[in-house]
Amino acid sequence: MKKFILFLVMCAGFGRAQAAEITATKSGSHIDVIIDGKFFTSYIFAEDSKYPYLFPLNGPVSGSSVTSMRNHPWPHHSSLFFGCDKVNGGNYWQEGLERGRIVSLGAQILEAKGERIVITDECIWKRPDAEAPVIDRRKITITAPSKELYQLDYDVEMEMLMDVTIEKTNHSLFSIRVDADISVDQGGTMVNSTGQQGEKETFGTASPWMDCYGTRKTGVEGIALLQHPSNPWYPSPWFTRNYGFISPTPMYWPVNEKDTNLKKGEKLSLRYRVLVHADDTQKAGIAALFEKYSKE
Repeated sequence: MKKFILFLVMCAGFGRAQAAEITATKSGSHIDVIIDGKFFTSYIFAEDSKYPYLFPLNGPVSGSSVTSMRNHPWPHHSSLFFGCDKVNGGNYWQEGLERGRIVSLGAQILEAKGERIVITDECIWKRPDAEAPVIDRRKITITAPSKELYQLDYDVEMEMLMDVTIEKTNHSLFSIRVDADISVDQGGTMVNSTGQQGEKETFGTASPWMDCYGTRKTGVEGIALLQHPSNPWYPSPWFTRNYGFISPTPMYWPVNEKDTNLKKGEKLSLRYRVLVHADDTQKAGIAALFEKYSKE
């Protein structure tokens, strides 16, 4: 009887996908993330960087990054990053450290091994001869729901250390520079939640999510960016470019076409999910994955 019960238990587990083992290791000014023995990404927070960023974001099929690093045109884009221009006269987005920097106060690994890893960081926004206007606290959670899908949750809280004015700018908040070989310019597809495609249809259009995918040597692969419904300004309009740039950018379409004004002590909580996936938007089930995310 015991053998029969053991047999049933084994059968019940047979065919069930085994959870991926994910590890995070800190070395100097970067944290490396490995999924089932394969390098996925690094969270990089070097002292001489404009801001912390993640690069690469290697696809589950190709093993090559679906994001690019400081490519032309506009080489100030660093893969996957969070920043903003025109904050109390500072620039926490483009080149020039003297114009403003987002400085890590010390990234930490909260969960280093298992079915997920969690990285936390606290970052001060500062520039010479000016008081810091913002401090942010971010949490990055990485999981692998399947062998065809890697998931990165990027949750950040911005706290205003003084009254803050953000002038109208196309450079605001969470952004991804897509690798050229899956960009529209190279034959890839950029599509939003209602099926609008390319820069012409998606630029300035509010949408809960955006997906970019293309055919690589190893097959179709892509990266999707999802906004959580709890975010201020949800769903934000998107700043998109066919060369491979996507960002939900509320400060370029501010409320009442005025500057964005935030009071000292005010906090903004922003949540984003990044899906690095095999296949196209439909086969990867991006719409269903967003619906799941929206209820979390």
